Amino acid sequence: MKIVIINYGAGNIQSIMFAIERLGYKAVLSNDPNEIQQADKVIFPGVGEASSAMKKLKESGLDSLIPNLKQPVLGICLGMQLMCKSSEEGDTKGLSIFDVDVIKFTPNVKVPQMGWNQIYNLKSDLFKGISENEFMYLVHSFYAPDCAEAIATTNYELEYASALQKDNFYGTQFHPEKSGAVGEKILDNFLKI
Repeated sequence: MKIVIINYGAGNIQSIMFAIERLGYKAVLSNDPNEIQQADKVIFPGVGEASSAMKKLKESGLDSLIPNLKQPVLGICLGMQLMCKSSEEGDTKGLSIFDVDVIKFTPNVKVPQMGWNQIYNLKSDLFKGISENEFMYLVHSFYAPDCAEAIATTNYELEYASALQKDNFYGTQFHPEKSGAVGEKILDNFLKI
């Protein structure tokens, strides 16, 4: 199986590589459109700021490639947010894969939300064998509101979508690669889809 992690200069890439290796697979880092299209599974990571990350995607032409991929694609953290219609962070137009706009937590709560929080309302093969209310690791100041494409929910001041799915596209706001055995099981489930 060919696993490609999209390398566009906005990544938590090493920890994802190591998590995939611990599961017994090898992943390739690439921003080559042909290599990404030929992958069996694509992981779209992201750490950083939305507008500068989107600028990097546009410079490499990946902004038009990613929404047209046919194999399973997993966006992680900022990767998931960039797959939405837009983000208030840097007033950024997203890839419009998911029909939701990313917004900032209100000033009433400490941002970023950093640390462990629970996921529940699990609704996808991504969560096969995962119990409701497991704790996952999150670091973010912006979120996707609860919506029709939500496949997991988390509460931080309010309930929001901590995972999304539409067709072959999956996204997690949390970091499965930093969430211990449960996170690795979610990655393994994705690789088996």
